[in-house]
Amino acid sequence: MAPRTILLAALLAGSATPAAAQETPDIELWRLDCGTIELSDTAPFSDTHLYDGEPRTLTDSCYLIRNGDRYLLWDAGLPAALKGTSATQWVFTLSVEKTISEQLAEIEVAASDINYIGVSHYHDDHIGQAAEFPDAELLIGRGDAEAVTSGRMEATRAQLAPWLAEGAEGKVTRIAGDHDVFGDGSVRMVAMHGHTPGHKSLVVELPQSGTYMLTGDLYHFEEQIENEGVPVFNTDRADTLASFHRFNQMADNLDATIVIQHDPRHLVRLPTFPESAR
Repeated sequence: MAPRTILLAALLAGSATPAAAQETPDIELWRLDCGTIELSDTAPFSDTHLYDGEPRTLTDSCYLIRNGDRYLLWDAGLPAALKGTSATQWVFTLSVEKTISEQLAEIEVAASDINYIGVSHYHDDHIGQAAEFPDAELLIGRGDAEAVTSGRMEATRAQLAPWLAEGAEGKVTRIAGDHDVFGDGSVRMVAMHGHTPGHKSLVVELPQSGTYMLTGDLYHFEEQIENEGVPVFNTDRADTLASFHRFNQMADNLDATIVIQHDPRHLVRLPTFPESAR
């Protein structure tokens, strides 16, 4: 065999992928109810006065993704202490009907079964029940982790104490850009900075239902896609607009179903719990 042929054969052999690795991952996705947010005025969700004076109801969604025998909990909702009551802060009235752990029990998943807890960002309505899963590996944007541990966000740091408190022993991965959660491309945290310094959205590729993109808080409701409403509390306006562009173009190219986590109109885009999307 000529040297060139030998080299080609070696390269082809080295690039061959084992049949097992080519198998479609066994994945399913559940939507969990992690609370309700009543807005007395939606004005803060646009720094150009797009929604002044409009009341609105938002849902607070979390998600469970199973890949084989591994689980990712995406966002952790409002605090469990709100169950059966409500609290009003600024324009927000917050309430919880059922905790994450109670919902997981319905599908026979225990807290100890959760391998990863990925948070889109550090706001209270996305980390409220995170500490109930201290053995899971926290996946968080690097910019968000740096802000939480800066000494200026001690209440938030306390909510993420198993991983970010002084001397914490919980495993944490601080993600600068994008991150392949399970290592097979099926579930990816993607950088969508601007709402917070390290904000992420989630891309989930299901073998039967296709690709879903979970927004985190890049968008809170459909109108923000249509008119680029940037909340007054976002940390960087330019980054937000750049993330709008990236997210929308990515969704188009992947032919993805967009799920805005806070928009009740998007609840129908996934099966009703305890049913899952596959």
